[in-house]
Amino acid sequence: MNDETTSLNALCAQIRACRICREAPSGPPLPHEPRPVFRVSETARILIAGQAPGTRVHASGMPFTDPSGVRLRAWLNMPDEVFYDVTRVAIVPMGFCFPGQDERGADLPPRPECAPAWRARLLAALPNVRLVLAVGQYAINWHVPKHLRRRTLTDTVRQWRAIARATAPMTIPLPHPSWRNNAWLKRNPWFEEEVLPFTRARIAELLGERTFSRQRKGNP
Repeated sequence: MNDETTSLNALCAQIRACRICREAPSGPPLPHEPRPVFRVSETARILIAGQAPGTRVHASGMPFTDPSGVRLRAWLNMPDEVFYDVTRVAIVPMGFCFPGQDERGADLPPRPECAPAWRARLLAALPNVRLVLAVGQYAINWHVPKHLRRRTLTDTVRQWRAIARATAPMTIPLPHPSWRNNAWLKRNPWFEEEVLPFTRARIAELLGERTFSRQRKGNP
């Protein structure tokens, strides 16, 4: 085990033991015991930056084990065995723990304490990441530089070519794959026609995965 692996393992242990949202919260404390959900390795080449675990992920302890995950894997053309291969794909949400729900039963935003406390340190420990998939507004706000973001998520995602060219590692903004965005997908067919083919091709290039569909590669 090399020094990088030892350092990353130690950091992960600290995160899994974190209770800042219960013991030193910004506002009301987390209403249940923390259960951080993330997957990282020092060899991962792709980072999926999500929002926060939902109820099913909180129960399973595995990211994207819900309908949103099914759609995301279809978007990326990634079978389960690739998506969950931690040696190739890191999954790091903006908030590691399920944040709870509001009075209407909708998931709350990611906890505000989490990203400032841990995110920069954890991402710095992933030296081989070459592609960041920023899924949803919270991840986009962190990973896409402010001067490249637009007023709305739609307008920012429309800037995906400029964002991909200007970021290192390359970052591609994506809407959240929730069923609540079905109407958005219908209104914006360019997302599936333009953004996804390029994203799939870039993933296949990075991972050298022959099982992926062969897409025409080109500049963003």
